[in-house]
Amino acid sequence: MAQSYSARSRAIEPFHVMALLARANELQARGLDVIHLEIGEPDFTTATPIVEAGQAALAAGHTRYTAARGLPALREAISGFYQQRYGLDIDPERILITPGGSGALLLASSLLVDPGKHWLLADPGYPCNRHFLRLVEGGAQLVPVGPEVNYQLTADLVDRYWDQDTVGALVASPANPTGTVLDRTALASLSAATRAHNGHLVVDEIYHGLTYGMDAPSVLEVDDSAFVLNSFSKYFGMTGWRLGWLVAPPAAVGELEKLAQNLYISAPSMAQHAALACFQPQTLAILEERRAEFALRRDFLLPALRELGFKIAVEPQGAFYLYADISAFGGDAFAFCQHFLETEHVAFTPGLDFGRYQAGHHVRFAYTQSLPRLQEAVERIARGLRSWQG
Repeated sequence: MAQSYSARSRAIEPFHVMALLARANELQARGLDVIHLEIGEPDFTTATPIVEAGQAALAAGHTRYTAARGLPALREAISGFYQQRYGLDIDPERILITPGGSGALLLASSLLVDPGKHWLLADPGYPCNRHFLRLVEGGAQLVPVGPEVNYQLTADLVDRYWDQDTVGALVASPANPTGTVLDRTALASLSAATRAHNGHLVVDEIYHGLTYGMDAPSVLEVDDSAFVLNSFSKYFGMTGWRLGWLVAPPAAVGELEKLAQNLYISAPSMAQHAALACFQPQTLAILEERRAEFALRRDFLLPALRELGFKIAVEPQGAFYLYADISAFGGDAFAFCQHFLETEHVAFTPGLDFGRYQAGHHVRFAYTQSLPRLQEAVERIARGLRSWQG
């Protein structure tokens, strides 16, 4: 019976967009042309050099467990990437390979959060972050943030919301759903604020590489004691391979390795061998071409939606999302999304999936479709606005 299930399971909310996605798939199965702007997954398939490396790994029989911390060669390659991209000397021993960025968050939350303790998180933000904290019997203190602070936590907000049960702060740069980036000054001030409270700073850098007109600094440039979550899913385009990594302070590695051994044994071996190809020049060239394509998409969709009346207060500098205020149109965000799915067959995500602060009149668009598809989506949205009865 349902009442016998754990309290933690009942407390973890589903993605509201999944109901919309199920309906979108139903419409698509009936032969209707649905434009998907709801899912945070690049439309590009994994780059050919990575796929070929994965195929070669399978052919060579690389299908067994690896060490819990991951392939030494991959940890060394990631270390080299930090040197190349950020000028940082990160010891490979500090890097743990995980099953997706989610595996990195599972390790970090398991290590740093005791029952009843919590981290500060920006609201709006990626919902799984708070759910992982609940899973380890901790919690999230959601801090309302708006465009006046770039939809990010600040040192002042950390000081204001920190209490006796706070043990850290988790920030994302670039952020989902807003695409905003923390510069070096902001990261340094967050580091100083968390240190002043004897807490931990955890930074989600999963969308690094997908920035436009600038490069996002790593928190490790200003705080070598921070915990960094990253993933091969977004910039490297390996969503289904389920591979990520965690950079931790040296003193934490032993405890994290123990957790990894118990929680998942190791990340997928085939994916790890494939990921070695991510750092080859020909692969990086492909990924940079894709980054340029995402920039073109943003630069089309942002002004197009603003012209239709959507309020997008902050120009996103990274990721592939636009977080839009629909107050000008009236009504509830979930009903708004339903309307466009049913009438114009354009799917996007209601703000309820990203927190509570002003969620009822925000939606997120993912520009993970080709430019012609985005142009078609804008035409349909313009038509749908004329029939919307908010």
